[in-house]
Amino acid sequence: MDVGVVLQTNPPAARVVELARQAELHGFSHVWTFDSHLLWQEPYVIYSQILAATRKVVVGPMVTNPATRDWTVTASHFATLNEMFGNRTICGIGRGDSAVRVLNGRPTTLATLRESIHVIRELGNGRAVEINGATLRFPWGADSRLEVWVAGYGPKALELTGQVGDGFILQLADPAIVEWTVRAVRQAAEQAGRDPDAVTICVAAPAYVGDDLAHMRDQCRWFGGMVGNHVADLVARYGEGGMVPSALTDYIKTRQGYDYNQHGRAGNTHADFVPDEVIDRFCLLGSPAYQVERLQELRDLGVDQFAVYLQHDGKAQTLEAYGEAVIPAVRELPTAKA
Repeated sequence: MDVGVVLQTNPPAARVVELARQAELHGFSHVWTFDSHLLWQEPYVIYSQILAATRKVVVGPMVTNPATRDWTVTASHFATLNEMFGNRTICGIGRGDSAVRVLNGRPTTLATLRESIHVIRELGNGRAVEINGATLRFPWGADSRLEVWVAGYGPKALELTGQVGDGFILQLADPAIVEWTVRAVRQAAEQAGRDPDAVTICVAAPAYVGDDLAHMRDQCRWFGGMVGNHVADLVARYGEGGMVPSALTDYIKTRQGYDYNQHGRAGNTHADFVPDEVIDRFCLLGSPAYQVERLQELRDLGVDQFAVYLQHDGKAQTLEAYGEAVIPAVRELPTAKA
């Protein structure tokens, strides 16, 4: 299992770069960032500095969207970074949340998401693509390679992911929901004539290594609020029960709104509705041994990468503990002597 880290591009950008450098030193494989250009600093500028300061980590957004960025410009960002630093980028994409809602916009349709995935992937892999009646490509980008991983929760989004995604991003670590979503993605891939195992599965959630459970819960309660935005959309679309598991939808019944000015921030004032048991299911909070136990459970469910949301006050200790005890336990390495 690979282990990545998810950062916010809060100023100073130099600190984000340093966290990424430390993550690589501790054995993390991927450095992801939020992508919301009004709430935080521009990630693609910071990616160039992360790539320059590291040797192997793969970087990309978790997640971008088709609404706030022109698709050809997005592809050009990735292809340019790949030319500068080798093929070390990845594109996580979804319908849009904070980036569009802060602008009083709405998430895109799944049809638009599907089309954007095609355009970004073709251009990002040096191939030609039809756009607005013209055949376009980057004449300088033939050697670029880019995977596009799709984030989603609902049945239709999971179906789309299985049909066209190189990977699937689920932003929570509840085993029952992981099992349900992974099964849906793989079934959709098989029905589309694809190899189900060719879709990489990534689970992303806060992980906090420590022993004060009450404090860790309070530091990570924001995550249940963030996920609740997407769940509220699902309930509006599908209703309660039936197509979406109650393990995902029940906890938002007392949700009363959301302040995007506090999006992804520990100690925010709009996540009090999130109960402790949801935090415990969605996040990984506890000792290194507990982290390993949870990650092994996720790996057994088909998860290929776990990405640590690091939006809490235990960044340094969590990075170090993962590097010293957790990543070596979940990364399968060959022995020196058989």
